[in-house]
Amino acid sequence: MKTAIVFGATSGIGEEISKLLLKNGYKVAITGRRFEKLAVLKNKYSNQVHIAQNDIQKVEEVEQVFNEIVEEFKTIDLIIQSSGVGHINPKLTWSMEEETILTNVVGVTKLYDLSFNLFRNQGFGHLVGITSIASIRGNRSAPAYFSSKAYQKAYLESLFMKTKTIKSNKVFITDIRPGFVDTAMALGDGIFWMVSLEKATKQIYTAIKKKKRVAYISKRWRLIAFILKIAPASFLKKMI
Repeated sequence: MKTAIVFGATSGIGEEISKLLLKNGYKVAITGRRFEKLAVLKNKYSNQVHIAQNDIQKVEEVEQVFNEIVEEFKTIDLIIQSSGVGHINPKLTWSMEEETILTNVVGVTKLYDLSFNLFRNQGFGHLVGITSIASIRGNRSAPAYFSSKAYQKAYLESLFMKTKTIKSNKVFITDIRPGFVDTAMALGDGIFWMVSLEKATKQIYTAIKKKKRVAYISKRWRLIAFILKIAPASFLKKMI
């Protein structure tokens, strides 16, 4: 039986991808801050689920929980990082910026490092980071969120480059870049090209199975990504 850990499994993409992995025969460790949400999946898939309550902002706690899961499972095939915080924060209220940085940068980096080192020692494994289309450029209304996703994108690319040092060639890094998905993380009003959580999760699972290096969710967001990459900042300043 393949094994997986999903960080941020109490809602949104993390919760749905956990359900999909369980339906496809994985043994899954699910983590998050809300124990009661984790318990629901445990009750439904008791023999396949290990639950661990943790707050990704507390890096010592992340490491402890991570090591406990590895000790329980012995080997890990797949790790999905889905924890995230996003705020519309045009006034740059520091509490919002700080929460975003502690979660999306500090906590996520700790988890990425733990995962990569585990897979390097195992000689195999697949790390999946849920970043965002927001990773491509900046944004005046949510600067910390967009910047933190850009950081994650660059970090995952760096880890992909580091896989060259692993002789087995069996460690894979996938960057999932959703556009607007119908979850609490969808920032703003009047959102276009919103996709359902079910559709997004199915596409994510397909990308994981294919071990894609980068996948846009839904696929048509590749067009937006291309435009964002070539658009001058002066144009984006007027538009977003």
